Amino acid sequence: MANLNKKNYDTDEDYPIMEGNRTFMAKNLTKELYRKLRDEHTSSGFTIDNCIQNGVDNPDFTLGILAGDEETYTKFAELLDPCISDYHNGFSKDQNHVTDLDVSKIKDDVLDENFVISSRIRTGRNLRGFCLSPWICRSERRKVEKLVSSALGSLTGDLKGKYYALPSLSEADQKQLIDDHFLFEKPISRHFTSGGMARDFPDGRGIWHNEQKNFLVWVGEEDHTRIISMEKGGDMKKVFTRWADGLKKVEDYIKQNGSEFMWNEHLGFILTCPSNLGTGVRCSVHVKIPLLAAIDKEAKLKEICKKLRLQERGTSGELTEAVGGVYDVSNLDRLGSSEVEQVNRVIDGVKLIIEMEKRLQKGESIDDLIPQ
Repeated sequence: MANLNKKNYDTDEDYPIMEGNRTFMAKNLTKELYRKLRDEHTSSGFTIDNCIQNGVDNPDFTLGILAGDEETYTKFAELLDPCISDYHNGFSKDQNHVTDLDVSKIKDDVLDENFVISSRIRTGRNLRGFCLSPWICRSERRKVEKLVSSALGSLTGDLKGKYYALPSLSEADQKQLIDDHFLFEKPISRHFTSGGMARDFPDGRGIWHNEQKNFLVWVGEEDHTRIISMEKGGDMKKVFTRWADGLKKVEDYIKQNGSEFMWNEHLGFILTCPSNLGTGVRCSVHVKIPLLAAIDKEAKLKEICKKLRLQERGTSGELTEAVGGVYDVSNLDRLGSSEVEQVNRVIDGVKLIIEMEKRLQKGESIDDLIPQ
């Protein structure tokens, strides 16, 4: 619960050091606002100091805030709303997010597999009534795991699969999950440790995948669940269809057992980190574009992706380098546009990027293709 001893001290004596802190948290958390919020807490006991610890410990981060429960976003809205607006393209406290999982609206284009290696869609989902990972207690986490693993165990047909609880993972299963690149290990990055999300690992954590190994769920990482659909090649509609189908069936089971995914009209799906609010979707394509990437040492590619509202990075994750001219290209936006819009934006953007690479292979100009 909240540290009640704080009330014996003036709020100004508790105010964090903000000099040199580049986070949106530091930009928006004035002394006046801190005075107002310091002694408040959500129903589960999560405080403004818990919320900002990630940014206090890591002044080089972008956001610097994490939610401990669903109520965090309303209880501390005076801080979170401007931070969300700063991060999400000016999305205001008066706007509502649009959710759209209609598979029929996804474009049928299959991306050129001479350039596209693989396609995937992932999102996070949290269960209403439980705290989020920075604040969840052991019994809650175990209950979430039991509910989610039971839901996954109810899947049939192409979605039928197996759940692996990390604490009881056999050596053979561990080796297989490592070979499949499915295993997630103890989170040791600053983001996880200062946010309190690595506590009690591996208690209450697990991995599930279907028999075809193209639908995967992590349980108990940054969010209660991370749901991933993937496919070799460029058929993004097929990837989306499986992903949306699995999401619906898992939530239907969870609803029958007393919970549901956290969602509201304003912020869409509620995730631990405000950067993922809205859809929580990361729709990504591994695409081979060495010639385009070579222009101005990736500067042209970065410029093009930004104009297309896309993000480029290495295929091994954020802040990694591309190898062999293969880049991970994904949607930049999460909040303020729907799942369908974000996935279609990736399809259209990657098609254009591939067309540029084809032009460059022929020694032709791409100037007329560059978005303004």
